[in-house]
Amino acid sequence: MQGSANLNIMIKAARKAGRSLVKDFREVENLQVSMKGAGDFVSRADIAAEKIIRDELTEARPNYGWLGEESAEVAGADPTRRWIVDPLDGTTNFLHGLPHWAVSIALEHKGEIVSAVVFDAAKDEMFWAEKGAGAWMNDTRLRVSGRNRMVEALFATGVPFGTRRDLPATLQDLARLMPQCAGVRRWGAASLDLAYVAAGRYDGFWERSLNAWDLAAGLLLVREAGGLVEPINKAGDILDDGEVIAANEPIFDAFAKVVRNV
Repeated sequence: MQGSANLNIMIKAARKAGRSLVKDFREVENLQVSMKGAGDFVSRADIAAEKIIRDELTEARPNYGWLGEESAEVAGADPTRRWIVDPLDGTTNFLHGLPHWAVSIALEHKGEIVSAVVFDAAKDEMFWAEKGAGAWMNDTRLRVSGRNRMVEALFATGVPFGTRRDLPATLQDLARLMPQCAGVRRWGAASLDLAYVAAGRYDGFWERSLNAWDLAAGLLLVREAGGLVEPINKAGDILDDGEVIAANEPIFDAFAKVVRNV
């Protein structure tokens, strides 16, 4: 696995946090049957993983900024670079004992994601990419799928829960898309959804109301694997708005047309 010094630092941090999370994950099943439940335990596991990552990255690059899910944003002495980190993407899966969650780390330079790591520790799949150097899973080069017909395409999204305001829009998306495709999956970890688009496992992904740390690493994976990524609102910004459409090139336009309802 060859990469820049920064990428190697990111991979080391992701693996260290992943080991901690796997150890905690083994305890979740026992906690599910307790009176208190696993929620508090998983929250502690999430925070502990972020501390591991932050300690590793800060020790190696003390001047870089920081944007993470579990702690306050920090402006670095180097204003051009910052880490964007989700220590546990797929917390609900983790909480329920489902082995589909990931550590996501991205490096942003002058507003652009230049290095990315998404580590599925439960399956030991390390997805990584650097700008201009391609996307990889462990030692295997990734390419988006070559499917060019919507009827054969498999898509992924997140379905809002509870009282989230974007639920009606997502249900409308599904009503338009489902008759035209081979299926839609909702697996509950956006970073892995994007990694799977990069790997050709999914043909496309879209979602609203995400955070920068959910998206940052996955966006580079898709781009470096030959896919296309755009905001749902063409005039918008993916990381600022938290809305994204990603797919292989042959079906992107047709897929985006359905999601945008144009």
